[in-house]
Amino acid sequence: MTRIAILGSTGSIGTQALDICRRHPDRFQVAALTARSSREKLFEQVREFRPEMAGLAEDDIPLNEIPEDLRFCRWMSGAEALKAAAAEVPADQVLVSIVGIAGLKSVLDALEAGRQVLLANKEALVTGGHLVMDLAKRMGKPILPVDSEHSAIFQCLQAAGGNPAEKILLTASGGPFRTWDRERIERATPREALKHPNWSMGAKITVDSASMFNKGLEIIEARWLFDMPEDRIQVVIHPESIVHSAVVFRDGAVLAQLGMPDMRVPIGYAMTYPERVETGVQAPDLAAISRLTFEEPDTEKFPATELAREALRAGGAACTVLNGANEAAVAAFLREEIPFGEIARRVENALERLAGLPADSLEDILEADRRARACVGKG
Repeated sequence: MTRIAILGSTGSIGTQALDICRRHPDRFQVAALTARSSREKLFEQVREFRPEMAGLAEDDIPLNEIPEDLRFCRWMSGAEALKAAAAEVPADQVLVSIVGIAGLKSVLDALEAGRQVLLANKEALVTGGHLVMDLAKRMGKPILPVDSEHSAIFQCLQAAGGNPAEKILLTASGGPFRTWDRERIERATPREALKHPNWSMGAKITVDSASMFNKGLEIIEARWLFDMPEDRIQVVIHPESIVHSAVVFRDGAVLAQLGMPDMRVPIGYAMTYPERVETGVQAPDLAAISRLTFEEPDTEKFPATELAREALRAGGAACTVLNGANEAAVAAFLREEIPFGEIARRVENALERLAGLPADSLEDILEADRRARACVGKG
């Protein structure tokens, strides 16, 4: 029986991870659940899965507001709830699916406690990849990726039997604006940006998909997860989202992982690695799909991937600045304070104004993140 703690249990990844637990009650015991602020949904999950501990990261819950039938559980709030779920409640696995830079601290806490980290938080590797991977190596706990593209790469490398990759091919759907011209993209509304053609995701990551910043962040993640220089990580537009990524080997062979665009597959693989279990997802019918297409990305319309490469080459806290500035700009866009095209310009401006910041410690990273967000607010 595997004891699992899920940070971000009410979000898209967390709810699908609980679906895997529901399908395999003989394999998983839910040890801890945390959410940002969705207390009613968290109450429902605690009632069903009966964890030892639960909490809200951004909302304090007075005891008298907790339903009586849920008081068997230890309730916490704020940063203490995340720390307890990641490192204090006895668990074999910690799924970090919270959004934002808070995920970095949770990953470091979980690794320090000897937990197996299942990583669905981009910011941990984007902002602190060197800290995370160094600690994972010291603790002998490899990071298991949950992101569909990095899971695909991980699966291809497992199938390669130790042969090193020559190149990584990161696939991208292209998002809802793939066929739009640059002027139309500039004027896109939040409603339009939140209509992803293939995936059902949270608001922030859906906007990142529309801007291609998600792929920029994934380039940075892949650099750390697979120890691959950025110039050997190629982005390929693949509108059907069936090939989730691929790996090129020295003999000219390419191994790719295919599947329907359903996150339960990579979530389930991370939870049961190296085994595979039933997830409720059907394999794609290739004859019915009949055609898979691939294109070069247009970095003039979507400059995010080039900004990510520049940040990697710059070193220091540049990737933290990129991430923090993007988060702040996306939030401003969703509030309809800036146009869609302004997101990349705000990020580029932050990278220029905050060049050379250090990233030697968690404190350095948090300070760079704070300054990047403030920089975006100033325009």
